Amino acid sequence: MELDHDVREFIHFIKVEKGLSANTVDSYTRDLTQYMRALKEKQLVSLKEVNPMMIQEYLYSLKKSGKSAATRARVLTTLRSLHQFLYRENWTTTDPTALIESPKQEKKLPDYLTIEEVDRLFHLPDLSTALGLRNKAMLEILYASGMRVTELVTLEEDQLHLTMGFIRVIGKGNKERIVPLGKQAVTAMSAYLESGRQQLLKKNKHTYLFVNHYGKPLTRQGFWKILKQLAREAQISKSFSPHTLRHSFATHLLENGADLRSVQEMLGHADISTTQIYTHVTKTRMKDVYSKYHPRA
Repeated sequence: MELDHDVREFIHFIKVEKGLSANTVDSYTRDLTQYMRALKEKQLVSLKEVNPMMIQEYLYSLKKSGKSAATRARVLTTLRSLHQFLYRENWTTTDPTALIESPKQEKKLPDYLTIEEVDRLFHLPDLSTALGLRNKAMLEILYASGMRVTELVTLEEDQLHLTMGFIRVIGKGNKERIVPLGKQAVTAMSAYLESGRQQLLKKNKHTYLFVNHYGKPLTRQGFWKILKQLAREAQISKSFSPHTLRHSFATHLLENGADLRSVQEMLGHADISTTQIYTHVTKTRMKDVYSKYHPRA
């Protein structure tokens, strides 16, 4: 069927030519599977038949089914990417998403840890064990670099440059960035490499830095389970996610005077407007401090 063929071509394009991550490709695929189902219910046989009204109706059906503005905005981004691809390739003569506005979303400030909470969390791993050395190294590297969890668990040996104090991170779309590492991260990583990793690897041979107790590469889900357990032990009650240390990295840098462009580069944000959310966090914190400590606040 032409509908399915066009989607397969698009998925091949974002996977092979654009080099998007497996997680992103999976997300696009899920969104488009549902979209195709809706179009087939309308008895459409070609994406050439899609018009702006149909896109609007589809987004409205998502709203009626309880999907959030953030989810609907993400779906529209997926549909826009698909229809722009078809238009660029001259498979269609119009882009039905061109004039459709994205659903308005509330800007939610990201949760982040205080310095004291970071210290509590980082003192938990038992450094007398290989797993403890690994957990300490992962926490220190994440907080020192602000990298995403997917970037962390796919780190390989040749990306690490401990003697020079930096790490080469491969981000979304296979874009590389160089991020400096502080002394504590270098110390924790050195200890893990010297005493922990080889114990965990056993007889396995691969270049991934972080491994599970079977010696296989650690997954995002595996890391998240470890982080949740540590957060519970550290009695961190606020909303906590794999991104929390990334948010903490950015917020603490800005609170201590780092410039926005540098933080944008270290986080690997393509657009500085994405990084600007952290300026709202630091302003909110500034107001809290002012109202708490100023005698005439």
